[in-house]
Amino acid sequence: MTSPKSVARTAGLLYLVVAVVGAFAHFFVRARVYVPGDAATTAANVQANASLVRVGVVADLVQATCFLFVGMSLYRLLQHVDPSVARAMVLFVAVTVGIICLNMVHQLGALLVATDPSYATAFGAEGADALVLLLLDLQHYGYLIAQIFFGLWLFPLGLLAYRSALFPRPLGILLMLGTLSYLVDVLLQFLAPELADAISALVLAPATLGEVSMLLYLLIKGVRTVLPADRELVAA
Repeated sequence: MTSPKSVARTAGLLYLVVAVVGAFAHFFVRARVYVPGDAATTAANVQANASLVRVGVVADLVQATCFLFVGMSLYRLLQHVDPSVARAMVLFVAVTVGIICLNMVHQLGALLVATDPSYATAFGAEGADALVLLLLDLQHYGYLIAQIFFGLWLFPLGLLAYRSALFPRPLGILLMLGTLSYLVDVLLQFLAPELADAISALVLAPATLGEVSMLLYLLIKGVRTVLPADRELVAA
């Protein structure tokens, strides 16, 4: 049977792929082409970087697929702690992945409109540019909707980590606080976007710290091999 440490490191490696590929898709693709409120510039950026936008679509699909396997790996590692909570964790992961994958239709749609002259012929140049911006606006809000469930999955993960003997309890607490961070950020993005942009990094700090700590712990340590005296390891 595969050891818990091996399963944990597999989950950590997959989580690292999610982080790296997801960061590429966000910071090097969408941030490069998407200019909120400026249809002409956004459409021109998409047209000029069409190949990069296509790579960004693939990158997001890869990171979504790997994220699903992260959830499955952690389920295998932690289901012995509480099967119901572990199933909830995987459910939130699956919903997140589904939304992310479907949301890529908006980016592909924006690419089609920006690069196919028939859309400019049908809607006019300004109309086609506006449609490109609309599709990327919808993608932006689609990611915010996915963020709800991306935040929710951290709570059962943190709870399982806290209850198990495999991880330090402070790490579990930090992950559960990450859920609150993501949910608060989503609410601010919808209700007070200007305020959200100003304080988003601060609001998301607990989530970022928790996820990075979990990622590093999985990669470097795997799981605990020496257990605290007041906790027992239940074999996976």
